Amino acid sequence: MKTFQRLVTLLFCVFAALPVLWLLYAAFLPPEAVRQARLVPSGVSLANFGELWGTGLFRALAVSGLASGLTVVGQLALGLGAAYAMRRGLRLLPAILLVLALPSELLLVPLYRQLQVLNLLDTFWALVLPFLASPLVIFLLYQSLRRLPGELLEAASLDGAGHFTILSRVVAPLLRPELAAAGILGFAAHWNLVLYPKVVAGERGLWTVQVLLGELLQSRPLDWGLLGAAAFVAALPILLLYLLFEERVVQVFEASFK
Repeated sequence: MKTFQRLVTLLFCVFAALPVLWLLYAAFLPPEAVRQARLVPSGVSLANFGELWGTGLFRALAVSGLASGLTVVGQLALGLGAAYAMRRGLRLLPAILLVLALPSELLLVPLYRQLQVLNLLDTFWALVLPFLASPLVIFLLYQSLRRLPGELLEAASLDGAGHFTILSRVVAPLLRPELAAAGILGFAAHWNLVLYPKVVAGERGLWTVQVLLGELLQSRPLDWGLLGAAAFVAALPILLLYLLFEERVVQVFEASFK
């Protein structure tokens, strides 16, 4: 039975790895191999990465990195404050779970209308402001805060510490690993947005990396090498972050849903 389970797990792993392997294969495929329809090239090439300089990919990477970074800072600050308030007795958990259950696409139209009223459409802040409060980050941090002894918070209060002091000097240092894991998840979620940035920030100078990948796919659908190289570069930051903090992310998720 164990052998069968291992075989099934291996098959699932291979199936999940196939897109990544194809991406790597296409990224290093020589351009002449694509033009001649040779799927078994004689060597590897970095020419596809050189072609990326003229596509605007690196500007899109900078826009995505800056927008996702600012969003994560806001999510962690607001999320920690909200989780602390919930730990102190504020009944927000049902509302947080409700928002988590809603498809994000359902909020696109009202968000678009709000940004239009505030005159923020086609601006950089349209990519940041609507995501500063993340229900997922709040939930993960609240679950982590629940594991802290209540006596610790009460002792800090009795010593005369205010809420901000407790948050910054007691709670935040103790939750540093959880904050890092939540930040990585929030960064990855914002980095991978496709529909929203295309709708609210359609100017080319504000294209995120996912929007640019979609445009490349439409304009050069048969250029496998270029598309593979662009997808590889776009996925690299998230892959590196996850590989560096994989254990911590898994631990936080497991602890949060217990």
